[in-house]
Amino acid sequence: MTQRISKQGTIKYALSGDEPFVATIAPGEIVSVECVINIGDGVIKELGQNLTEADVTFPFVNGATGPIEVAGAQPGDMLKVEILDMELGPRGYSSLWPGHGMFPDWVRRKEWGIRTKVVDVQDGHVVWNDRLRLPVKPMAGVIGVAPVHGAVLTVDNGTHGGNLDVQEVTTGNTVMLRVEKPGAHFFIGDCHALQGDGEAVGMGAIEIGANVTLRVSLVPAPARLGHPRIETPTHICTLGCARPLEDAMRIAFADMIYWLADEWNIPEPEGYLLLAQIAEARCTQMVNPKYTYICKVPKAILAAFQ
Repeated sequence: MTQRISKQGTIKYALSGDEPFVATIAPGEIVSVECVINIGDGVIKELGQNLTEADVTFPFVNGATGPIEVAGAQPGDMLKVEILDMELGPRGYSSLWPGHGMFPDWVRRKEWGIRTKVVDVQDGHVVWNDRLRLPVKPMAGVIGVAPVHGAVLTVDNGTHGGNLDVQEVTTGNTVMLRVEKPGAHFFIGDCHALQGDGEAVGMGAIEIGANVTLRVSLVPAPARLGHPRIETPTHICTLGCARPLEDAMRIAFADMIYWLADEWNIPEPEGYLLLAQIAEARCTQMVNPKYTYICKVPKAILAAFQ
């Protein structure tokens, strides 16, 4: 029987190792985690609704369910989170917000003010309007563990994970995180029905509540595991979180060079040369306190080195 972890009384706005655990899961156990929409239940009420400043209190957004204890997890481990399924709620939204987004000076001048697009999610599609239905691509925006020290707000990200906003954090893929605290203190939330690259506006994805079914496992952490990594059926992926954007890209590429060297015995200079030919890379979000960049390498190419 799958353990279910409710969102009731479990939502946090910072990833921390100091909060009491809301539940315990064992490696190999399948668990369903209920995740709240990023501005909380009951705020989005109807199609055509426009949010107001009273509806959102920054930085208390992107609430994540947790901390969840992973039994036996210790510093030096790597937590592998396999996302098995995502069940989306029936209604979500996207919103322009003055001072937030890829063009903060543009919207801060308030030409547009707050603009909200509330949408229904039906039959695997976002109903944008009467003519346009967009296929859903569910993802979890926030996924992470307690940082090595202190707490990090759920609007931010870093080596511990957090508000990554990476579309590859989705069904069928595995997210890898370095454990820094006993029990790991795992968090997940801020789910999206759909998100474009860059997440160009501050609340730019189709923000939505969801139930996420996942399974965790523990292995020794690679010595040079820096930022989170992701494995898909076809690719290995490294992430970089930083500002400016070029630093996020450099981190993602450097971590990939280390991974290729340590696991596939590809000398670092050759790995760097190889990435110049085969890397699939992009900015997944440019609106959080630190930007996120992903570097991907096809597994089919790595087969030549095994």
